[in-house]
Amino acid sequence: METPVLREKDIFPSKEVLEIALGDSYLAFEELIQKVTDTQYGLEPVWNYYNDGKAWLCKVCYKKKTIFWLSVWDKYFKTGFYFTEKTGLGIKELEIDNEIKESFNRNKPIGKLIPLTITISLKEQISDVLKVIEFKKSLK
Repeated sequence: METPVLREKDIFPSKEVLEIALGDSYLAFEELIQKVTDTQYGLEPVWNYYNDGKAWLCKVCYKKKTIFWLSVWDKYFKTGFYFTEKTGLGIKELEIDNEIKESFNRNKPIGKLIPLTITISLKEQISDVLKVIEFKKSLK
C-alpha cells in the first residue's frame, strides 16, 4: 500500500521539496495552484503537518470553507473532496471523467461524508479538478 511522501515534520513542503517529490507532475501541481489562487477561484492553500497521518497536507479553502485537501505521493498528487449524500448527487451531473464519477459512487461514507479523490500526474487532469472546485464552491 502506498503512503504519502512529505513525512518529515521538520521539512516544510517548499517549492524545491515539492519538485523533488512530484518529479514530472510538479508542472501539473504548479498549474493547479496558480489557477486556484487567481481571482477566478480565490482559494487559499495552507500547508500543515498532521500528526494523525504523520504527513504534510495542504488544506485549500475559500474564505473559511475547506474546498479540498491535497496530498503528495511519489511522483503524483491527490485532491480529496468531501460531500454529503445530498450534495454528492450533483457529482453525476458534472462533465468530468466517468472514472471519477464511478469511483465516487463506489466510495463508502466516512461518517456522514463521502470522499471524492482525484489522482493527478498530468496537466490535462486539472480541468476535472477545476469543475469539482466550482461545484463545491457553489454549495451552501
